[in-house]
Amino acid sequence: MDTGDDVFSGDDFGRRRLPRGLTLRALVPNAITSGALCCGLTGIRFAIGGDFKSAVMAVILAGVLDGIDGRVARLMKAQSRFGAELDSLSDAISFGVAPSLILYLWALQDMPRFGWFAALALAVCCALRLARFNARIDMAEQPHKSAGFLTGVPAPVGAGLAFLPLYLWIASGREEFRDPIGIAAWTALIAFLMISNLATLSWTSLRPRRAIRLEVIALFGLVIAALLTEPWLTLVGICAVYMLMVPVGIVRYARFKRQRAEPERHEPLPRA
Repeated sequence: MDTGDDVFSGDDFGRRRLPRGLTLRALVPNAITSGALCCGLTGIRFAIGGDFKSAVMAVILAGVLDGIDGRVARLMKAQSRFGAELDSLSDAISFGVAPSLILYLWALQDMPRFGWFAALALAVCCALRLARFNARIDMAEQPHKSAGFLTGVPAPVGAGLAFLPLYLWIASGREEFRDPIGIAAWTALIAFLMISNLATLSWTSLRPRRAIRLEVIALFGLVIAALLTEPWLTLVGICAVYMLMVPVGIVRYARFKRQRAEPERHEPLPRA
């Protein structure tokens, strides 16, 4: 006869049972983030073997998963501090460490000292950017975020931009794009943009007018088709468009600041 002693015995009597496991709702977003982390680490493995095309694709796949996990967490109402910390750790490895090592193994090792410093700059600046983001995550007052802008270049975008010489090299096969001096300078520039205080455009700040929404949808479809047929040249074009949009974001944020300051300047002083 079962007296229940196996359930409530000794020091366990009167305590609540712990839940048997995580709910699926809490598991899915973190599993996607873990997949992004594994993609970044696998990119390093491909680079060690000399397969730089697969290495870049692995990091790009990590970026796609990174863009999904947060939206899945919000959709399933499964946001958590653990998920935020895991996401930052995954980003630091997938978009900081992995691109740095891939670029170093591809070309920067031909200039060991300065090439390694450039690779370190990308990894360290990515980590610093993520640390700044975590430090501000609970702050109510964030000027760029409140206006629909980002501060600096996001980590996944920075990793994609850092690979621009590699895209050109794969697409053309020309060794000029493998010049370690130029790659080191470009890598250092991207590292600076990641930790800069420049206001950059976010998806929320891009609001096409109603008259051209169908054209935007068609353009998006064409870009996907181009990625499937000519992926490397398409990635070059995406990088070029983004870099051209950086000064646009700076100008638009400056205009927003002026518009927000005007009502304060014309507000009547209170009577004594």
